[in-house]
Amino acid sequence: MGPVIAVVAVLVIIGFMRWAFSQQTRRDPFGPRPESTGLLQAVAELPRREQAVAFRAVLSDAGIRSTVREPTHGGAEVLVFPADADKARSLAGPFATPT
Repeated sequence: MGPVIAVVAVLVIIGFMRWAFSQQTRRDPFGPRPESTGLLQAVAELPRREQAVAFRAVLSDAGIRSTVREPTHGGAEVLVFPADADKARSLAGPFATPT
């Protein structure tokens, strides 16, 4: 009877592992939402990616780390860390309206 219980236990573990680590995309209710920027804050919204890349170059020259995100509604957003947000917004004037 012992070997039968061992085989059933292994099959249950295999079934659970297949379910837990399946490749299906599941939304984590406590994880970040797709529109979330995590630790970053949007400092400018621009109509074209090329303008966002140019603004990133200005931020880089000022010593501010940044990234560009292309939201689903079009355009491009420039994101920075919260500590640099005020300085980045002050540099955004000629590029875009701050968000």
